[in-house]
Formats: sequence, structure tokens, C-alpha cells
Amino acid sequence: MFKSFFFVLRISIAWLLAVFLVAGVWSNLPLLGRVDWPITIAGMITMALVIAGAISHLDRVRLIAGHTDKTALANRQRRQVEIPFEAGEAFDMIDAAIRELPRIQQVESARDSLQVRAKVGRPQTYGEHPLGRWNPLLWFGIPRNQILATVTPSHDTGSVTLICEPESPAWSDWFLVDDGTNFENAEAITRAISRRVAERRRGEQAAATQTATEKELTVAKLSLLHAQVEPHFLYNTLASAQLLTRSDPARAEEMLGHLIQYLRHSLPRTQDELSTLGAELERALAYLEILKIRMGPRLSVQTDVPENLRATPLPSMMLQTLVENAIKHGLEPRTGGGNVWIRARRNEGVVAITVADDGEGFNTKTSGTGIGLKNVRERLRLVYGAQGSLAVVANFPAGVAATITVPADFEQERRHG
Repeated sequence: MFKSFFFVLRISIAWLLAVFLVAGVWSNLPLLGRVDWPITIAGMITMALVIAGAISHLDRVRLIAGHTDKTALANRQRRQVEIPFEAGEAFDMIDAAIRELPRIQQVESARDSLQVRAKVGRPQTYGEHPLGRWNPLLWFGIPRNQILATVTPSHDTGSVTLICEPESPAWSDWFLVDDGTNFENAEAITRAISRRVAERRRGEQAAATQTATEKELTVAKLSLLHAQVEPHFLYNTLASAQLLTRSDPARAEEMLGHLIQYLRHSLPRTQDELSTLGAELERALAYLEILKIRMGPRLSVQTDVPENLRATPLPSMMLQTLVENAIKHGLEPRTGGGNVWIRARRNEGVVAITVADDGEGFNTKTSGTGIGLKNVRERLRLVYGAQGSLAVVANFPAGVAATITVPADFEQERRHG
């Protein structure tokens, strides 16, 4: 209440001094100075209009802002807005918000200096004033507002300094009011930025949700594939072991031992838990030993995996998929069988794991559907992003070589990230 009273009093005093000044000049004019009533009446009318305009400004600011403090009543508004995006994106947001204002004019946008300047036409808040140009609050000053927005870069955020003010000089604030139009502009721009930031956050959240859903679907598909493959392998192995119990019990016992080893490494893991290259190698070798019993001398296996690389984190069943591909599509179709090589090397922060064979190679009759390799690539993308890859090339002189590349220190990075 006191702030409103002093606001009206301040403008009234300023205009009263101006009226006294005009009256003093009038009284010193020849002839006109003898007649005082015109200047007295004009002064009274002027003061009545000024007080009425000031009160109207108070009421409109109270209607817009809900309160009338010094900041809300001021003709010149300043806002500091923190936008949680880098400076270029923050500039785009403030530029778009300013351009959306009604009656916007002369927008000057300088992206290099991160500044936006604009003029805004001032609305006739209560329609055309009945006194028109005779209204003292319109005698001087330009009926337009102006906006200056500057973005200051700060790490990954942009700090926006927003200034909304009349186009007239600062001294005119002692005599003129803006009917809360600059307060309106500042609030409108701030709301527009908040809306755009919220939309951006919702979009990011929706994208993250979609990515998580896609990951869950991919994992479900892989689990289903795993569930379909293992029973088929188990059936064949148990059937072979049953036959061997009659003809060669020792080899049947050896096969069952390798099957137990294979199953031990095939137990389900908790979500997002990675296996190791060593554990996956033991599973793959158990699988190959079972096949060596079934295929006899047709299958030869050679491994070259240094001991210090066996702790390398690796998604489960990934190495197994490459080994199964080498057998199914490379060696089993050949009457004479062949060789399987498993090799691992570390170089410049990555570990390359290669499974190669000297079988049929890229033969269209034995190449299969490619689902296994597609799943390996998808799992590498989900776990390692751009750091993981799968390359499949022809082996010399025959066969195929498939190489998985993963970051060597991925587990440490994930714990500290």
C-alpha cells in the first residue's frame, strides 16, 4: 500500500514541478503573464490526468503481477534466466521466444555475439484514449518498448540477461508509465523459455524411455533365441552320450563332464551383469570338446588367449555365438571338417577377440540367416555404444574370421561413470 502511494506521489511531484516551471515561464511572458486562469486550469487538468494515469498503471500491474512492489511497478524490467543447455541452444530458445511476441518489430539477431535486439509495439491497453494527443502522459516519449537479450556461456549452460524497457530515455520514467507492458513482455519471454525447456526435457525423457524399451525388447529376443538354441544342443549331446554308454562308456562320461562344464557357465546372470572372456572361453571350449567327441578327428581346435586378458568383461554367449557359427556354417557342411581358432589380443586400449575357421566361407548355401551375428552387433551397441564392434571377413585361404572389439577398461569406466 505504501509503495503504491509513494509511486503515485513521485510521479505527481515530478509533474507538479513541471507545471510550476511552465507557470513560471507563462508569468514572465508579456501580456500572457497578466492572465493566470488558463495556466491554472491547464495545470489542474494535467495533474488530474497524471494521477488518474498513475492509478490506472497501479491497477493494471496489480492485475498482471498480483502484487505492486518496486520491481513490478518499474517501467524497466530485468531478468536473469538460466537455461540448462549450451550457449548456442540457449540463444536459439531466446531468439524464438522474442520473435513470438505480439507486435514484435525490427528483430536484430547476432548469433556470433549471442545477442538479440528488438522493438515491440506498445498495445493500447484500454483502447484509444479519448484525449488523444492532449493526454499529458503521451506528450513526450515514444510509444514503443525495446528488448535486449544477451547469452553468457557457462560450461554446458547459457545464462540469459533479459532487459525490457521503454524506447524513451530513462529520465522519462519520472513522468511516464508503461501500463505494465514491459513486465508483460519479460514474463512472456520467461514463460516461453520455460515451456521450450520443458518440451525438450519431455522429448529427452521419451527418447530415453524408448531406448530402454528397445533394449528390453532386444534382450527378450536374445533370451528367446538362447532358449531355443540350448535345448536343441542339449538333446543332441544327451542322445550322443546315450549311444556312447553302450559302446564307449569312458567317452560318454567325458562328454557328460564337458556338458556339465558347459551348463555351469550357462547359468542365468543378473540384469546388466557381464561375464568375462575367461568364463566365455571355458564354455566355448566345453562346447567344442563335446563336438570333438561327436565329430572325431574332423575337428581341430586351437586357442591363443593370454591369461591377463581372461578377466576382460564380455557379454555372455557372444563368443559362443561366433564359435557355433564357425561350426554350423563353416565346418559341419564339409566332409573333411577343419580347424577353429580362438585368439585374443590387446592393442591401444581395446581387446580384439577373433574366432576363425577354414571351412566353407561365405557360401550362400551355408551362410544362414545372419540372425546370430545381428544379435551380437545389437548387444555390442547396447552395452558398449560406439566402443564395441563386430567385423566379419573372409579367412585366408578359406573360411571366415569374425572379430569382436571391446574396450579393455570398460568395467572401470562404468564404475566411475
